[in-house]
Amino acid sequence: MSQADLFQNEDKIITKMGRSFLGERVVYRGEDLHHQLADLPWIELYAFGITGKKFTTDQAKLLNFIWAATSYPDKSIWPNHISALAGSFKTSPALAMSASIASCDAEIFGGKPLRGAADFFVRALAHVDQDGDLEEYVLEELKTHRTVFGYGRPLASSDERIPHTIKFVRQLDLPTTKHFDLAISVGKILKKRKRLNMNAASLFSAIGMDLGFSPKAFHTYMTLCFVAGMSPCYLEADEQVEGTFLPVRCDRLKYAGVGKRDW
Repeated sequence: MSQADLFQNEDKIITKMGRSFLGERVVYRGEDLHHQLADLPWIELYAFGITGKKFTTDQAKLLNFIWAATSYPDKSIWPNHISALAGSFKTSPALAMSASIASCDAEIFGGKPLRGAADFFVRALAHVDQDGDLEEYVLEELKTHRTVFGYGRPLASSDERIPHTIKFVRQLDLPTTKHFDLAISVGKILKKRKRLNMNAASLFSAIGMDLGFSPKAFHTYMTLCFVAGMSPCYLEADEQVEGTFLPVRCDRLKYAGVGKRDW
């Protein structure tokens, strides 16, 4: 950033994304929101806002499936746990959802694995397209980074979403499944060489790359993918007596600190 950059943007907003002309119209990526885009389902509008691309019927079904397949209303799952805790203390929906969504941008859960897997598939496919050996590339990735995002799962040895995702993709008419097929091939290599199973982040990220997202754009798209599982947890906890979500007795806490603090 330089002074010239600051002066160029002083007192004005430079954008190609959109603008609202209140009382008249709203422009969304060059199209009229209430006329040209009025019939677009919300999830397609969301994806269009991120990519600037309109999706086919089957591609849109797949975008929807990715979110639906990972909407678990289970309070023991970390972001849902936060939603339920917030609901238990009568926090507003916006604060509860915001905190829960923020927790999904984690090292081993949500955002980082999805983006890491997407970046890996882009690099791996380019390597294979140049006649490189996939198995060597996968093992080098594992050696260099100690992990291949999208493979292995902290709490379970397998991922129940994998067969459903593969079946769903195979039923659709998609322009390409190059990254998706690559993800399955990588899974076979890691299963054979390191006993690592695929998790859903691998297939979801590969799908994103096949649909034309960049790794960062797909990360953005997936930021809200767990929300449909959070909201039931929040509402159910909110309906219960305040503070009764997983209470812990004081005598169950094991404290090993100082006996008395100065303050």
